[in-house]
Amino acid sequence: MSSPTSVATDTLVEIRGLSKSYWRGSEEIRVFADIDLDIHRGEFLALMGPSGSGKSTLLNIVAGLDHPTSGSVVVEGQDIARMSSRQLATWRSTHVGFIFQFYNLLPVLTAAQNVELPLLLTHLGKKERREHVLAALDLVGLSDRAEHFPGQLSGGQQQRVGIARAVVSDPTIILGDEPTGDLDATSGSEVLDLLERLSGEFGKTILMVTHDPNAAARAKATMHMDKGVLTR
Repeated sequence: MSSPTSVATDTLVEIRGLSKSYWRGSEEIRVFADIDLDIHRGEFLALMGPSGSGKSTLLNIVAGLDHPTSGSVVVEGQDIARMSSRQLATWRSTHVGFIFQFYNLLPVLTAAQNVELPLLLTHLGKKERREHVLAALDLVGLSDRAEHFPGQLSGGQQQRVGIARAVVSDPTIILGDEPTGDLDATSGSEVLDLLERLSGEFGKTILMVTHDPNAAARAKATMHMDKGVLTR
């Protein structure tokens, strides 16, 4: 992943009139309605709010993991809200890097093999995949742990492997769902240092859901969601 000479300030993600509802029998459960949001290229944006406020649902829609009820989500000119599930799967493989709260590493695979997983969906050869994997592990400071299994790593190290997996394909946007929520203060700070570096040095666009005001303070901007209403 190369460092850009400059970071553009154009809009990368444009959300307009976004609504999401579920049905429980004949009752409509509205998560949020008519949300508008712009995320600029290279921005590190934190999204805060209480449990059940709709922030993780919004994150999953931006990731192409969930469909909105109505509205548009335009990423680099493509409205992913109009894509089929198959189209979204292809789109995610090249455009989205996702960081989970509980790492989601496969315990039977080494750190390197876990990081390589997104690349198996590309046309890269084995040698090229290995080069990308080692570069991603070097970025997160875990080159010497490439052949270790998740059970041999600390929680902070496992999350750094998760970050390496998220960036290995050089995605358009990195999405984090409480990426420090299961970590102690020291490990959480190391993860946030990495996210700041990815944004500042490499110009990556990051949207992070968090409950932690200390984590949100590390972002360039913060938005709040409460009862389905999004505010600055």
